[in-house]
Amino acid sequence: MKDSNSNNSSKKTIKDQQLDQFTVDNDGKDLTTNQGLRVSEDEHSLKAGVRGPTLMEDFHFREKMTHFDHERIPERIVHARGFGAHGFFQVYESMKAFTRAKFLQDPSTVTPVFVRFSTVAGSRGSADTVRDVRGFATKFYTEEGNYDLVGNNMPVFFIQDAMKFPDFVHAVKPEPHNEIPQAQSAHDTFWDFVANNTESVHMVMWAMSDRALPRSYRMMEGFGVHTFRFVNEQGRAHFVKFHWKPVLGTHSLVWDETQKLAGKDPDFNRRDLWEAIESGNYPEYELGVQMIPEEDEFRFDFDILDPTKIWPEELVPVRLIGKMTLNRNTNNFFAETEQIAFHPGHVVPGIDFTNDPLLQGRLFSYTDTQLSRLGGPNFHEFPINRPIAPVHNNQRDGMHRMTINKGPVSYHKNGIAGNTPAPVPGEYGGYEHYTEKVEGRKVRERSDSFKDHFSQASMFWNSMSEVEKQHIVSAFQFELGKVQRKEIRQQVVDVFANVDGELATRISEGIGTIPPQKSGSASSLVSPALSMMNTVKLPLTRKVAVLAGNGYSDELPFVLTQLQQAGVITEIVSAKLGIIRGKTSGELEVKHSLLGADSVLFDAVLVAGGTLSVSELLSEPKVLDFVREAYQHYKPIAAIDEGVNLLPSASGDGIVTAREGDDLKSFGQSFIGAIAAHRHWLRTV
Repeated sequence: MKDSNSNNSSKKTIKDQQLDQFTVDNDGKDLTTNQGLRVSEDEHSLKAGVRGPTLMEDFHFREKMTHFDHERIPERIVHARGFGAHGFFQVYESMKAFTRAKFLQDPSTVTPVFVRFSTVAGSRGSADTVRDVRGFATKFYTEEGNYDLVGNNMPVFFIQDAMKFPDFVHAVKPEPHNEIPQAQSAHDTFWDFVANNTESVHMVMWAMSDRALPRSYRMMEGFGVHTFRFVNEQGRAHFVKFHWKPVLGTHSLVWDETQKLAGKDPDFNRRDLWEAIESGNYPEYELGVQMIPEEDEFRFDFDILDPTKIWPEELVPVRLIGKMTLNRNTNNFFAETEQIAFHPGHVVPGIDFTNDPLLQGRLFSYTDTQLSRLGGPNFHEFPINRPIAPVHNNQRDGMHRMTINKGPVSYHKNGIAGNTPAPVPGEYGGYEHYTEKVEGRKVRERSDSFKDHFSQASMFWNSMSEVEKQHIVSAFQFELGKVQRKEIRQQVVDVFANVDGELATRISEGIGTIPPQKSGSASSLVSPALSMMNTVKLPLTRKVAVLAGNGYSDELPFVLTQLQQAGVITEIVSAKLGIIRGKTSGELEVKHSLLGADSVLFDAVLVAGGTLSVSELLSEPKVLDFVREAYQHYKPIAAIDEGVNLLPSASGDGIVTAREGDDLKSFGQSFIGAIAAHRHWLRTV
């Protein structure tokens, strides 16, 4: 029998092994930031000239100093309600001509990502489907360090300068005297802000459009909002804006639908994303870039650094450079989705900043926010935030420290450890800021080129279809109808008369204000890319409620197979849960009872034929409301034989029927086409 004490000196306990994984040896290593980004210089802060002020965008200085400030050691204020998923990104072709970023060089490189979608205004307990901007934040775990593309589902924002961000958020949040309303902009303080801060006008047009009511996170565009820089190995720079284009197209809910969903399923968007990934219908988004050479910075009639302006795609085309696929749900919502920390300052070599004053402020505020929310300066050590690139620096201690650093050295320069970890020159991968020439007096002003607040808002209005315009007008009337102070309603109408006289007049008609005297538009420009009517239209992953009961007609299984082969998801809705049997053979499992299902949870409705089936469905009075509501929401509706009797109308836009003897294959194809169209606006409801 072996001596139980033998070789103890060479063994490690389970606890020892656990601690080993957090033990880091800095000796002989390259100096990096906490995101794994190799640093080219650690002696001097970034300044506007050798004798000028230190610049706010010096993320390395701020990370280093902030960590030191917090070495002795809640719910997000905005974007509190979020949902996330894991995935991967691959570039289509090398972007080496434009950027040094390694993850954009080789199409065979698979870069892990985590994406967090969110609403902006509401608390964690609010509903998914409120009218709001949606966050679309992506963390790329690259070999050079973490890169965060922190954006929204709208390409512009409410303000031009970060100094005003607290003002905007205070105005849109529940009013402080009574904490009402939750997750809504339909109240006095928000519209008072809009009326008195006209830089918000363009963004308000987007927020009042159907873009604020996404059908799904899978069918929602994403934008980097700000102007960034690509910088290549030769030091040549291009201004760049980032876009995420969903492969399924960009689609929305209708307003009545969102209000009902907020009560019937407040988790509608997050449930949709979770179920799609679990079923293998992985959401896909193509990464697009708009690029402008530095020498063309002043070629346009708008300032390309203004975050309240877009670069119209007709002037600066979007180049699709890669695809992101979300293929894995989280294991633990809190540890991953809730603890993930994004920051626009988490960049990699080849991606740099511009003087967009809103971006400049975000480069400070995001780290500052994480310190309060995640309890200290070590949030980068949480598993979801850890870069895959190694981390070596002289930052120590602080709350929630997980790394165990060996040795006596925690400073730069040093002799004890051979002056390591050591900075890495730019030619070897260290991050170097773009050497933009900066000169001028220190002032609190904005460029005159930022002062046009109406032209692009007018272009947005001009670019909408008549259906989209009516939805915008209705949104304004609903929101302003909740505003108690008449003078604010009048002021808003007067402000939007500067966008378009017809728009302001139509708004005024519903809210009891004096119509404006102005007519015409601030711009005659049109950008077809802004209208969702021009988006991709596919039937893939659309969810169809199949209303059926015992005795359903023999044609139903054939049609279901046809739909499923086209990528449509079919779910049986009946009077009761259980198994239903066909007229002559076959059986189907009921997924939802009419008591627990509503048409707002589906994209389309199919009513099965069969006298007995229809009779059983009609035993539940709700079935007629189910179909009627889908009809009123402009959704595609199909019916077979006797099922036609349940329809509010047997014909019309998006209504497909099959009578005895009709070609079922043609019927199925017509229904699939109607599903792909998403909505049928020509229908009279």
